[in-house]
Amino acid sequence: MSDEDSIEKILKGRAQLIDQYIEKYIPREYREDSLMFGLDPPKYTPDFEALGKAVSEPFWEFLERGGKRWRPVLFLLVCEALGANPQECLDFAVIPEVIHNGTLIADDIEDSSELRRGKPCIHELFGDDIAINLSALMYFLPMKALRQKAEKVPNEKARRLYDIYIQEMINLGLGQAIDIAWHKGLTPADKVTESQYLQMCAYKTGTLARMAAQMAAVLSDADNDTVEKMGRFAESIGIAFQIQDDILDLVGEEFAKGKGGPGMDITEGKLTLMVVHTLQKADSTDKKELETILDRHTRNKRLRKKAIEIIGKYGSIAYASDLASKMVSDSWSEVDEALLPSEAKEKLRSLADHLIKREI
Repeated sequence: MSDEDSIEKILKGRAQLIDQYIEKYIPREYREDSLMFGLDPPKYTPDFEALGKAVSEPFWEFLERGGKRWRPVLFLLVCEALGANPQECLDFAVIPEVIHNGTLIADDIEDSSELRRGKPCIHELFGDDIAINLSALMYFLPMKALRQKAEKVPNEKARRLYDIYIQEMINLGLGQAIDIAWHKGLTPADKVTESQYLQMCAYKTGTLARMAAQMAAVLSDADNDTVEKMGRFAESIGIAFQIQDDILDLVGEEFAKGKGGPGMDITEGKLTLMVVHTLQKADSTDKKELETILDRHTRNKRLRKKAIEIIGKYGSIAYASDLASKMVSDSWSEVDEALLPSEAKEKLRSLADHLIKREI
């Protein structure tokens, strides 16, 4: 079995297990004996039917569409590679996954998207009000897992876990703010640098991978230096994953089906690494045309195709792919020194390779 097949098998095998643990904290049906009410008993009587229709139903409708669950798998592999028992960390592993799906629901509202994973977005199915409230709730519900389990770990370790959670949630908001400002044209597109793009991505997409790896390292009793190294490695995976997502949006036919066809990032006016690179390299005519198409937020397939042609003309897609691979390779060198040889270590490296080479 190839490394690629092995990682696919791991991701598929762990997805069902992760969902079972998520269900402990966000049940498919709220009742008096739901864990949430066990931790914080209500003074009066919650409307369980209302919670079902406004929380459970849209949450599980969204989660069951799929998703790779690679962040909790990353979490568990880091635990295992550092000598911890991954079975004992499963409750913590759900934290970045729940938050991640909350960010997708919020993103779809902010981007006025219509499709996600091949189906209408949650705000299209249930309304903006339910989608906004659900996404916000999903940022905080994982604290239940943290609170329940952190009570069983030493105070200093629990404090470090809370610190990581809080800082990364702040970073997530900062990254989203920058991304929104860019696709609204609040910053001139040709003024955005590659370094600024990478920082935005480190905040927005790198943060949950970094949260997963750092929490896993803390739970594994790693020293501060190892925690930081694992965080930097995971951050590079997150950034590279986003770059590959953006590449597939332009050239991945199968990938783009679930989002409404190739070039939906063009419709959103999104400043990807390829766009930033093109605007820095293009002649004045191509630069102006690309900026005009992005500003129009067009759904016209001909115009989206033209934008993709301009981006391809300047080698920006290949440039982005090479940069993503180099980032992960460079950060792995630090992790390679910090981890003892093990099967989990090899799976960790294979996971990183899979995420930046995938075609869907």
